[in-house]
Amino acid sequence: MSTAQVQHATRVAVPLSVGAAVAVALGVYGRLHDPAGVAINLAGFSSFQSVKTWLTTIALLFGIVQLISAMSLYGRLPTRPWVGPLHRWSGRVAVAFTLPVVAHCLYALGFEYGEPRVLIHSLLGCFFYGAFVAKMLTLSRTDAPKWLLPVVGGAVFTALVGLWLTSSLWFFTTFGVIR
Repeated sequence: MSTAQVQHATRVAVPLSVGAAVAVALGVYGRLHDPAGVAINLAGFSSFQSVKTWLTTIALLFGIVQLISAMSLYGRLPTRPWVGPLHRWSGRVAVAFTLPVVAHCLYALGFEYGEPRVLIHSLLGCFFYGAFVAKMLTLSRTDAPKWLLPVVGGAVFTALVGLWLTSSLWFFTTFGVIR
């Protein structure tokens, strides 16, 4: 294999490998860590599940803004000069809303697999942050192939939708919107 071929392969392999390592590390930590059982409670919410449900819902709404603004940036929708900053800031806000959720999930509950919904949710949580790391590393590489950023961005959004479906939607349909 020539040097050029190795450089070409690292443009894709490095972000994806590091993202995969982060996902696996989160899963291993969540599985080996003894769940602390400590709950996050905010004023106005009835339980920590309610807090997590609404934070994930808000993150998904910002994720939808990310999707629409990305479509605009890639020419699928009309664009405006403010779409780029909107895309960057909506992503930052979306991830910020997920941080208390993942902290609680990993620290208080750990990686659980007692039922299929919970297993899928745990896997998607690990995948989400692995894909997020891969996306951030792809953004910083000027030599990355043009197709890589939409693929890892799509993986992040898909994981976020899956997380919402396996947690917030389940919570809303099981306990109701107002609890």
